[in-house]
Amino acid sequence: MKETPVNKIMENTLEKMREMVDVSTIIGDPIQTGDTTLIPVSKVTYGFTGGGTDLPSKQNAELFGGGGGGGISITPVAFIVIQNGKVRMMQINNYSSSADRAIAMIPELVDQISQLVKSKESAEDTEE
Repeated sequence: MKETPVNKIMENTLEKMREMVDVSTIIGDPIQTGDTTLIPVSKVTYGFTGGGTDLPSKQNAELFGGGGGGGISITPVAFIVIQNGKVRMMQINNYSSSADRAIAMIPELVDQISQLVKSKESAEDTEE
């Protein structure tokens, strides 16, 4: 593919966005507070655009016009909590629908059911 000024604009725009968004942007550095470790989790959305022309004309053999741009949105969505050997996810409540709210409740529901089953098994063991 021929190297043109438009190609350079697109490559530079994409390269700058790659520099801004990496794994540590999505899964943040762990934060230690006492016996609890918090790991932030974010949602990253980005897009870019570019365009231009490099058509020569009679007046100027090197005619060029172009531009590029992009945008990034970083939204915190949850924390991974490690405490006393247990790992759980605490979501930040940013629900846009009832379905989002229901999906977010699943991990907590599973934890509660697991605790209920364990306590029932413990009660049965003590009865025997």
